[in-house]
Amino acid sequence: MLGVLYAALGAFTFALNNVAMRRGVVTGSVLQGMALTVPIGGLSFLVMTIAFGEVGQLVLFPTAAFAWLACQGIVHFVIGRYCNYKSNQLMGVNLTAPVVQLQVPFAMMLAVLTLHEKFTVLQAIGSALMLGGSFITQSNAGKRMKASRIPILPSQAELAAPEPKPTFAPRVFSGYIFGLAAAMCYGSSPLMAREAFLHAPGASTAAGGCLAYIAATLFFSLILLKPGAWGNIRYLQRKNVPWFLSSAVLVAVSQAFVYASLAVAPLMVVTPILQLSLVFRLFLSQLINREHEVMNSAVIIGAFTAVLGSILVALDTDELATLPGLPPSLAEFLRYRLAGE
Repeated sequence: MLGVLYAALGAFTFALNNVAMRRGVVTGSVLQGMALTVPIGGLSFLVMTIAFGEVGQLVLFPTAAFAWLACQGIVHFVIGRYCNYKSNQLMGVNLTAPVVQLQVPFAMMLAVLTLHEKFTVLQAIGSALMLGGSFITQSNAGKRMKASRIPILPSQAELAAPEPKPTFAPRVFSGYIFGLAAAMCYGSSPLMAREAFLHAPGASTAAGGCLAYIAATLFFSLILLKPGAWGNIRYLQRKNVPWFLSSAVLVAVSQAFVYASLAVAPLMVVTPILQLSLVFRLFLSQLINREHEVMNSAVIIGAFTAVLGSILVALDTDELATLPGLPPSLAEFLRYRLAGE
């Protein structure tokens, strides 16, 4: 259950990170956000490693574990993050979210194929509920955003403008390509972290995250060699700095919880619970960006559906038979392994 708690905290802090980053990229660019979140995230992990007194463990990771952590850092913190932000930029959050959500079945497929983790009927039902709840909230948000783009009466500024402002035209094909790439990166990232800690049992999760961020920062520095990259970053507006900085710290904290959960819980349990961040994001956006969000029965139903799914995924299927009033035949059905050893 400790792994479940860590995963839930990781989902919550990741949702906070999304809200802060979304506020920053309204007038900023994806590259500007990454230029702050990647290196500052690494610095945050270094501070946590020092605070926990685990600096000495940075050199204790075996070569195989360090290689997995470096790959995880580059794939998740650089490639996956860029593809996610780019997909949102091309076709909007509401079209991107269901595509990126495909990371869940992708991660489970990899876990079964490579780690031979068990996948039971109960976990399948829980995962379906989580995905269904997330899609309910996302589809409701899509209806809300579509409705908000329908003008009722033109404002004085619009009447005085010489030309009407162009409406947002999503670039669906390229947006889906980046969204699928983000889903593949995010789905394979937990597997890499899990492999790293299997090669380094008992190792510090904060130190592991620090190594992953170091590799990501070094890789991202190569992107800055692209012509025009520094010019883009120099135009960072002062009002966006607090949002990008808070996002950088929050994403580091969320990853620390993710590493901690993967160190003590199977990938099959951690990955679906992390998807609660989509539900948390809607509620946090309602608090921070109220003018852009909506709260109604559909959102609440979707949130509770996803929470119920996370509980089912986290339940130990071997203990189902001990539950009072549960028919043995139903317990056996829920415990049936669809895949894994």
